[in-house]
Amino acid sequence: MIIDVKVPMLSESVSEGTLLEWKKKVGEAVARDEILIDIETDKVVLEVPSPQAGVLVEIVAQDGETVVADQVLARIDTAATAAAEAPAAAPAEAAPAAAPAAAQNNAAMPAAAKLAAETGVDVNALQGSGRDGRVLKEDVQNAAAKPAAATAPAVALPAGARPEERVPMSRLRTRVAERLLASQQENAILTTFNEVNMKPIMDLRAKYKEKFEKEHGVKLGFMSFFVKAAVAALKKYPVVNASVDGKDIVYHGYFDIGIAIGSPRGLVVPILRDADQMSIADIEQAIVDYAKKAKDGKIAIEDLTGGTFSITNGGTFGSMMSTPIINPPQSAILGMHATKERAVVENGQVVVRPMMYLALSYDHRIIDGREAVLTLVAIKDALEDPARLLLDL
Repeated sequence: MIIDVKVPMLSESVSEGTLLEWKKKVGEAVARDEILIDIETDKVVLEVPSPQAGVLVEIVAQDGETVVADQVLARIDTAATAAAEAPAAAPAEAAPAAAPAAAQNNAAMPAAAKLAAETGVDVNALQGSGRDGRVLKEDVQNAAAKPAAATAPAVALPAGARPEERVPMSRLRTRVAERLLASQQENAILTTFNEVNMKPIMDLRAKYKEKFEKEHGVKLGFMSFFVKAAVAALKKYPVVNASVDGKDIVYHGYFDIGIAIGSPRGLVVPILRDADQMSIADIEQAIVDYAKKAKDGKIAIEDLTGGTFSITNGGTFGSMMSTPIINPPQSAILGMHATKERAVVENGQVVVRPMMYLALSYDHRIIDGREAVLTLVAIKDALEDPARLLLDL
């Protein structure tokens, strides 16, 4: 019986995707639910599993093609399973042929293979950072930027050479670029700044981090405190948690906080839904889970949908100050930065404290400066006196 392998249903906000690389060739046996190919959309990478066991008899859509929901990608003969499995018992003398398998394991994505051919990089010598060890375009770029090994022949560039390289954007990068540009064009973005003394949070974390990890099975970080502080502030100033819909302001009676996370494919912002009902441990575990899913390319469209407020932490990369861009349709975003020891005045005395600059970008169409400033002050106060979070002050 011949059955079709089709593109899975996409979300309303995703109309099409790009086929990455077939994991099976025509004539090879496939198992039920075995992943046949990945589809890159502008939000996530979707896996396409085999609906039944059998033999892949036809590939209809090739690597790199643009596809839409319910489109036929390939065909499987479910009656040919036994015939496909028969050749598996190869004669003993054929065993040495397995030696090149290492090269096959180091599969390169189409964009990576193209760039490798242009730059002369050997993809088989690279350690892929993608899912299942795949070599990504970024791996090739990094390898091309490194000095050649001592054993490699030197490549002399002509004097005055000005090399260039043109690489197409991924769907995710293209979509991010479109959304950020639209955000700046459609929102009246303004940013207010403040600074927070991180010593109370750092002391609290140092005191309880070992007990916390032993009790909850997850490390105690800083992001959970910022999420809790942000939710407390948003409760006081609901307009900062609102969004614009035409000529209406939509006030959200829930707190879905987006957390910006870097991934091999680019920046993603998964959502902590009903963050006001989550414990510190719940938040830390959810962030760990999302980070792992982002690294493995397992983030689902549902993980990225919605959100009423976002937090981004440029401090992990050393940023001291930035003006984050609002993630539509949200109306505000909090930017965290690097914590540095600085001289500050307390009670008339100059002391050294671990200080962080905070930035709150907001849509001035619905949020006045007063609400924005007071929201940031409320976040600062909660972080400098964590007891406020327990007492709802």
